Amino acid sequence: MTTPSPQGELSVKQLCARAGVSRAGYYRAWRASAPRQEETSLRDAIQRIALEHRRRLGHRMIAAHLRRQGFVVGKNRVLRLMRLDNLLALRTRPFVPLTTLSRHSWRVVPNLARWMEPTAIDQLWVADITYVRMLEEFAYLAIVLDAFSRRAIGWALETHLQASLAIAALKMAIKARRPASGSLVHHSDRGLQYACSEYTDILNAHAIQASMSRTGNPYDNAKAESFMKTLKQEEVDGTAYRDIHHARRRVGFFLEDVYNRQRLHSALNYCPPVEFEVQMRERIPGLVPIRRAGLQGIGKSTAIEDPR
Repeated sequence: MTTPSPQGELSVKQLCARAGVSRAGYYRAWRASAPRQEETSLRDAIQRIALEHRRRLGHRMIAAHLRRQGFVVGKNRVLRLMRLDNLLALRTRPFVPLTTLSRHSWRVVPNLARWMEPTAIDQLWVADITYVRMLEEFAYLAIVLDAFSRRAIGWALETHLQASLAIAALKMAIKARRPASGSLVHHSDRGLQYACSEYTDILNAHAIQASMSRTGNPYDNAKAESFMKTLKQEEVDGTAYRDIHHARRRVGFFLEDVYNRQRLHSALNYCPPVEFEVQMRERIPGLVPIRRAGLQGIGKSTAIEDPR
């Protein structure tokens, strides 16, 4: 509950006497108006968060942001206010282009990640490819995530689906993390980009064990699929990318500065991935500090300005 406005040198009793009202009447009126003031403040905070994220966040995620700002609020109340102010998250577009080319002659390895429960970073990486709609054509985004912290550690965006797309994302992840030999499992679908010799040679050179999903089973790579859904909802859908360079800047900013450093994850106790990894390193002494990955196609290793 908010506090009454300051009244200078006069007490509430003296002000009530001058106004000809009782103190009890004053406090009754104040208590009646305080909830309205509090709801106005809450609605303002919801609007700021929703518009800052371009209406890509649902009511549960906005409620988590509000609690981090000090509000005591439940998700149902946030949903009611978002519906009242027409701030519900925008819906996604249907999936169109094919990104997985699974009919090939390369060797398919067993699914090693199906029963894995990572307990630290760089135990399990997951990789996937999705499309990005631009004004005149499609681009394709290859991503590598740490399954424990949900952090995007490698990515590449091109206008083709060749193996070099996935290889560029893998090389970025290896350069940023430098995983210990023999300690890491890399999981992906059965696509040509991940099964070809160029990709598997890099995995073997760094003693990274490959794992692949079962045929036609997206649940085997659920963390990567969930990330792609978040990317589409919060960045790609509703954005008109002029060309591949514009798309790289926007997607790069979202991955490095929004998703990794600002976006809250319910699976991480509502922490951003970078903050979660810092907490893990503080709890487990001896972990090697993680360098920030450079932006593929931009050539920078420091934060970039918001391209919007």
